[in-house]
Amino acid sequence: MADTPGDAYASLGDRQQHAYQLLAAHPDWVPAVLTAVSATARSAIQDNLSAAQQIDSLNGSRGSLPHWLIIAPPAPEVLLGYYREAQQAYGVQWQYLAAINLIETNMGRIRGLSSAGAQGPMQFMPATWASYGHGDVNNPHDAIQAAGRYLRAHGAPQNMSRAIYAYNPSNLYVRAVQLYAQQMFANERAFLGYYSWQVYVQTTGGAVLLPEGFSG
Repeated sequence: MADTPGDAYASLGDRQQHAYQLLAAHPDWVPAVLTAVSATARSAIQDNLSAAQQIDSLNGSRGSLPHWLIIAPPAPEVLLGYYREAQQAYGVQWQYLAAINLIETNMGRIRGLSSAGAQGPMQFMPATWASYGHGDVNNPHDAIQAAGRYLRAHGAPQNMSRAIYAYNPSNLYVRAVQLYAQQMFANERAFLGYYSWQVYVQTTGGAVLLPEGFSG
């Protein structure tokens, strides 16, 4: 909400994320929850649940924990500055960049390689970084600017679906990015909620929290 203090979002984001995990684990609860909330909240809940389902379907469940380092991300105002800089330079609306950053590394909390070998807060393959990256792939500013360049080269801002698909060729991924971005278009402060989400991985034994400081 517009009158929610910024420093309250860490706690609210944690509660929100936990609530979504409970709803994902108990889909039979969802109809009652949707009936009990306002139309605006109903739409947000449906979109966030759907986005998570897309990503879970894309990634599947792990048999073991990943070899990642979990670090503190840049401050939210710093990230917003990087997104807006890329929007100004490449025409990609910042909400899409934030959604990609959220899906790829929880706003930069994850430091490590993907299963395919991608790296950095925006998860670039080495060959792609060589073509579009300037500087350090692990530097949030450099990575976000490279994402803007890549998306513009592949159709953004005129055809965001095509550009996002080029970033990760999966319709599940495209849909998840669009759903998260849609929430931030509707209310820019939704970014602060997403920013506060922690790193959970889906394993065959259930969702596991990887707290800041976790290392492999």
